[in-house]
Amino acid sequence: MMLRWLSAGLGLPIAGLPILGAVTTSAQQTPPQPHQAPAQQQAAKPANIDRNGVLMLIRSTLLALDHANKTGNYTVLRDLGAPGFQVNTAAKLAEIFAKQRGDKLDLSGVAVIDPQLSLLPQIEPSGMLHMAGFFPSVPSQVNFELLFAPVEGQWRVFGVSLSVGQSAPVAPDVPEPSPGKSVVSQKQATPTKPSVPSK
Repeated sequence: MMLRWLSAGLGLPIAGLPILGAVTTSAQQTPPQPHQAPAQQQAAKPANIDRNGVLMLIRSTLLALDHANKTGNYTVLRDLGAPGFQVNTAAKLAEIFAKQRGDKLDLSGVAVIDPQLSLLPQIEPSGMLHMAGFFPSVPSQVNFELLFAPVEGQWRVFGVSLSVGQSAPVAPDVPEPSPGKSVVSQKQATPTKPSVPSK
C-alpha cells in the first residue's frame, strides 16, 4: 500500500512513502522548500534530542489523535499543530481520519508501550524534525511517521502518518497432502554392532 502525504486543505499528493497496513492516513502541510541548485542539495542530519523528548513528542501527538478520533473533535489536535498544520480545518482533519474513527482504532496503548524507531529523529533540510517507527502491539502493530516544525522554541506537529499492520511475520499456509498420497516420515533405527567384551 502506498502512503501519500496530503497538502493541507488542498488534498494534493506531495510524496509517496511505502508503508504496509490496513489503515493509512495522513495530514500535512507542504513544507517550505528553500531554493537550491540540484548540486547543493542538503542531507538530513541527526537531531539533538534525548529519548524522553522523543517519547513525549510521539506519545502526545498520537494520544491527541486518539482523543480526536474518539470524540470526533479535531480542534485540539489542530490547535496543537504548527501554523502549517493549522491550515487544515477541524472538519478537514475529521475527513482525513474518518477511516480510523470508523474502525474505532484504539491508540491508547501508545501511552505505555515503547515505540521502536525505524527512522531515528533527524532534521530535514527544511528544518523539520522527522521520525518514524512502530508500536509492537498485538494483534496489530501501529506504524507512524511524524514531522514537527520549530515554533517559538517548541516542536509542533506538522505532519502525521499512521498505519496499522500485523505485529509479527505470518508464515504461509502449509498445503495439505492430496488424499491419494500419504506422507509418512519415520526414523529407522540403525542396526547396532554387537559389542565385544574387552579382556
